[in-house]
Amino acid sequence: MTDNTQQSPDTNGPNSAIPADLPTQYAPAEVEGKLYERWVERGYFEADAKSGKQPYTIVIPPPNVTGSLHLGHAFQHTLMDALTRRKRMQGYEALWLPGMDHAGIATQNKVEQQLGEEGKSRQDLGREAFVDRVWRWKEEYGGKILGQMRRLGDGVDWSRERFTMDEGLSRAVQTVFKKMYDDGLIYRAERIINWCPRCLTAISDIEVEYQEDDGELVQLKYGEGEESVVVATTRAETMLGDTAVAVHPDDERYQHLIGKLIKLPLTDRSIPVVADSHVDPEFGTGQVKVTPAHDPNDFEIGRRHGLPMLTVMDERGVITAHGPYQGLDRFEARSAIVAALREQGRVLEEKRPYVHSVGHCSRCKTTIEPRLSMQWWVKVAPLAQAAGDAVRDGRVTIHPADMSSRYFDWVDNMHDWTISRQLWWGHRIPVWYGPEGEVVCVGPDEEPPTGEGWHQDPDVLDTWFSSGLWPFSTLGWPDSTPDLEKFYGTDVLVTGYDIIFFWVARMMMFGMYVMEEPPFHTIALTGLVRDEHGKKMSKSFGNVVDPLDWMDAYGSDALRFTLASGANPGTDVPIGEDWVKASRNFANKLWNATRFALMNGATVQGPLPEASEMAATDRWILSRLNEVLAEVDGYYDDYQFAKLSDALRHFAWDEVFDWYVELSKTTFAKGGRPAEVSRRVLGEVLDVTLRLLHPVVPFVTETLWTTLTGGESVVVAPWPQDSGFRDAAAEQEIATVQQAVTEVRRFRADQGLQPGQKVPAQLVLDGTDLVAHEDAIRQLLRLQPAGEGFQATASLSVAGATVGLDLSGAIDVEAERKRLAKDLAAAEKELAQTGAKLANEAFLAKAPDHVVDKIRGRKEAAEADIARLTQQLERLH
Repeated sequence: MTDNTQQSPDTNGPNSAIPADLPTQYAPAEVEGKLYERWVERGYFEADAKSGKQPYTIVIPPPNVTGSLHLGHAFQHTLMDALTRRKRMQGYEALWLPGMDHAGIATQNKVEQQLGEEGKSRQDLGREAFVDRVWRWKEEYGGKILGQMRRLGDGVDWSRERFTMDEGLSRAVQTVFKKMYDDGLIYRAERIINWCPRCLTAISDIEVEYQEDDGELVQLKYGEGEESVVVATTRAETMLGDTAVAVHPDDERYQHLIGKLIKLPLTDRSIPVVADSHVDPEFGTGQVKVTPAHDPNDFEIGRRHGLPMLTVMDERGVITAHGPYQGLDRFEARSAIVAALREQGRVLEEKRPYVHSVGHCSRCKTTIEPRLSMQWWVKVAPLAQAAGDAVRDGRVTIHPADMSSRYFDWVDNMHDWTISRQLWWGHRIPVWYGPEGEVVCVGPDEEPPTGEGWHQDPDVLDTWFSSGLWPFSTLGWPDSTPDLEKFYGTDVLVTGYDIIFFWVARMMMFGMYVMEEPPFHTIALTGLVRDEHGKKMSKSFGNVVDPLDWMDAYGSDALRFTLASGANPGTDVPIGEDWVKASRNFANKLWNATRFALMNGATVQGPLPEASEMAATDRWILSRLNEVLAEVDGYYDDYQFAKLSDALRHFAWDEVFDWYVELSKTTFAKGGRPAEVSRRVLGEVLDVTLRLLHPVVPFVTETLWTTLTGGESVVVAPWPQDSGFRDAAAEQEIATVQQAVTEVRRFRADQGLQPGQKVPAQLVLDGTDLVAHEDAIRQLLRLQPAGEGFQATASLSVAGATVGLDLSGAIDVEAERKRLAKDLAAAEKELAQTGAKLANEAFLAKAPDHVVDKIRGRKEAAEADIARLTQQLERLH
């Protein structure tokens, strides 16, 4: 840790009064909020579409209006903010555009829950009143996350904040729907969809979460005698809607059944046996029940064979088929039907456990029910083809490249997309139906048809339809706006690999279709945030962390630096509280060390002295500064946030504060021109280092940089440029000093000396790079000059020099020699024992590999101990 003892500078420069402005300790809570509001008030984050600067654009993945900041948000926002802040400092017209998604199902559920507490339903209010109620909820409770983004330090352009149901974005949605409808890319059809009996709406394939559920497989007998069939199912309740049994056309076992009618148990219907190549003759009995209205594969079989499609459940999963099961929930009906079939002797095998993959609603976790329904669809094939081609031909780069396969797996195998939702909150489908069966799609500048019998489609659009337009709808499209001209297509999309399917592919499809160019040039995929053990965060696991808690305890910079430090492209990020504490300690180190430097006259005033005036320590740290700057630039361009964070932490803490500042203390103490030079060099290094760190840790760097430089704000300060200065000789010289100091420190520790304990020492440095650094070396190692009658009781050779130490007053040399000798004897005994075992062929032949490896490890450790202890004994005289 840097010593904070104040030393008086030679001159009273412009920084002489600055230390009084910095408290002795950094208190994030006292500065972060004030700094952020100052940045916003000064308009630092607002982009000018009319400027001549090169644009740099990122649109935020719009969080749900119902949401609050979680670690995943904090992670991705930190990376987006760092990219934008750096580009702003580099002179780009940087736009990071914020906003929120209306989150159709999630928001409607929130308000319906609120109504339920009042004993009401949305049907009690009616559509118009219910939608008004949702808007009121949004204004009162929605957007909580926006305030939390300010806490994190998000440098977004609040003047351009958007909401997916704003008037402008709604106009964009209607325009795109009309265009796609007219182009034949949107159509209405009755097909099997994923239905949520809890949310009472269709959901798309990507909104279904599959998990392994414990089910029961039963074998059921249909028909009698030789013309009977045996089918297996986990969903016995759907047999009420069976309209056929299918077998493979080449299955010799069942040729006699094809075309025959079989009595369907528990009903008064007979159903045919059809031949269909979809059936796997090797699976089960090779006979499959066909329920076209309640299974997607059965639906296709039904279409091929012209089978009736009987819906036997309502939208809540309640049986509607006439008979004793009418009114039962689907799961109640399952048990009742199996029991009835067992009574008839038609359950050929008792129920047996069967673990299988079952779809659940991603929002409410209810088991999905496949259901035949009339819905609106997007024909995705041509759109997906364009989205795939944009990546294949290099117009869009996916980073890291090995994530491209995930993208292609999706866009190359997309099914048509169900876009209608049976909700009231959302963008209502702009289609009107007339009394004579007319269907009219209405654009935003067109009047809908009126008159008796005309009505609008009651459904709304899938939320992902409007969020898929986000990169251009937020910039003013369909109008030709300065924002659209300046900032589309955006530069980079930073998002988790888990929503490639939800959002990334849809934005790519819409961007290519509407704008005829990709919505972004780079897709930078991140991993997911996990706990410190690499486990997924889940309320059921009890390991979910509220990032606000950590920001309250340790500061926003500490959380940001921790997240950035774990951000390897496409890789999951483990995070624990101890790591956030370590980042808080780094922020404190920046504060304390900068404060010490300022108190000792570090300055940015005037040009840097010529290299000829600089000591080797000055030339070394400037050389390293430029090397680190070049590294950081390369890491930013490659989205290697973990590497750039590590490089900056190592440089600031280890090289600047623990080496350069410490090596320069003797120079500051002596004063004169060398001290002036080092103060200016230290000011330069701090200035550049704080600017390099600013995008990741904006608050502490703002406070320190403005205090150091007197500048307006580091937010609008220029990004550092590599001056090209390198000094390999100085780097080698200081590396030799570091080696010598490190080895002597290790020797002192081996001898049991306390770090601050002073001992007399004689240094023989002639002919080495250490000569010019004797004073600094003595101060760092707490070595006093060798007085008259000095006698070394221990010595060691380091970096070509000899260091003799008189430990007689510091340790009991004879007792230390006895201790070392005892430890050496124990190590030699261990070596003999392990060596004998490893030389025993019988032992090697019988012992397991891991046991042999353990013995080898013990032998290697004993050899290392012997070498170390022998060297220590030799150094004691």
